[in-house]
Amino acid sequence: MTRTTMKGLLLASSILGSAGLAHAQDTTLTIESWRNDDLAIWQEKLIPAFEAKNPGIKVVFSPSAPTEYNAALNAKLDAGSAGDLITCRPFDASLELYNKKHLADLTGLAGMENFSDVAKSAWTTDDGKTTFCVPMASVIHGFIYNKDAFDQLGLSVPTTEEEFFAALEKIKADGNYIPMAMGTKDLWEAATMGYQNIGPTYWKGEDGRLALIKGEQKLTDDAWVEPFRVLAKWKDYLGDGFEAQTYPDSQNLFTLGRAAIYPAGSWEISGFNTQAQFKMGAFPPPVKKAGDTCYISDHNDIGIGLNAKSPNAEAAKTFLTWVASPEFAEIYANALPGFFSLNSTAVKMADPLAQEFVAWREKCKPTIRSTYQILSRGTPNLENETWVASANVINGTQTPEDAAKKLQDGLDSWFKPAK
Repeated sequence: MTRTTMKGLLLASSILGSAGLAHAQDTTLTIESWRNDDLAIWQEKLIPAFEAKNPGIKVVFSPSAPTEYNAALNAKLDAGSAGDLITCRPFDASLELYNKKHLADLTGLAGMENFSDVAKSAWTTDDGKTTFCVPMASVIHGFIYNKDAFDQLGLSVPTTEEEFFAALEKIKADGNYIPMAMGTKDLWEAATMGYQNIGPTYWKGEDGRLALIKGEQKLTDDAWVEPFRVLAKWKDYLGDGFEAQTYPDSQNLFTLGRAAIYPAGSWEISGFNTQAQFKMGAFPPPVKKAGDTCYISDHNDIGIGLNAKSPNAEAAKTFLTWVASPEFAEIYANALPGFFSLNSTAVKMADPLAQEFVAWREKCKPTIRSTYQILSRGTPNLENETWVASANVINGTQTPEDAAKKLQDGLDSWFKPAK
């Protein structure tokens, strides 16, 4: 072998070695999340779309069980072993992570301009100056109904409170369907699908919620008691034994075609699509009287932030800027119908039921759940207490007025509005 050939081989070997080294130096980002149901969507749709445009950055989605996420994440953050990217629950849990310096300030991140202040509210400091997670999705409340049942009974979709109860009465009189599938055993269902679903209609959405935080309104005011009065009337339409009915029981009653209406969160859409053998539709919370402003709970549900101690911060910011893009919004919202993009760029939903929900944004005023920002930081916890109050009112073991007074007394015991 000639000296020239030997030099050529050595050079080629060196180049190949360098290429292998470059490949080995790809940055790998790990995402912490509680959404283990979404593993396939990340692996098959989201990550490939990002990696195709960002060679040199690999992404691993590494979820925990939902009930274990907060404790597991906090332990990893304290130990310095958490992933680069942290999926953010809304409001106080994530704010606490930011205050503990576990989450980085993302206020100036490229792409943040694609989100409104309301979209960012779940991941912004109380003074409104710092945002620490990129908003990903919200869930919308309303009612899903069995179209076949409505057709059989000649029912129109109710738009007012009076029409709503007239429809329930007609379904009950017919006897073939439970009018509405909801139980009170799990407590949160009564509050989340009940009180927080219809409540914004009475307390006027963000106007009432912010007035409560400022101390300008109280939970004993009529606007806050009225939804409890309406909930008390639901009792007659929930079917026998609803007091012992769990959340999965309610889901099954509806998807098996035994109930006509389901007080819903939009997160049900994917599951219901695969389980229900009938046509479904959706309607927003009925207004008090025709012509009134429509309000919906369009609740910030999920965001994603940067581990302040990530050794791959620049690559992680590249990923977060992509999450803030319209491209991510379209892939994510259509891969997970019922989790709606918070991006200012409107996303057309391929799923018809999801499109019905998201279309309400055009005609209804959005708000978030009244208990989630600031008002559940003390003890007693207003969110958890509202679960109990809502179930008690529907069960008939507490009057709407007593329930509201107990909630306000609990809040007064620790919460002092900022003047």
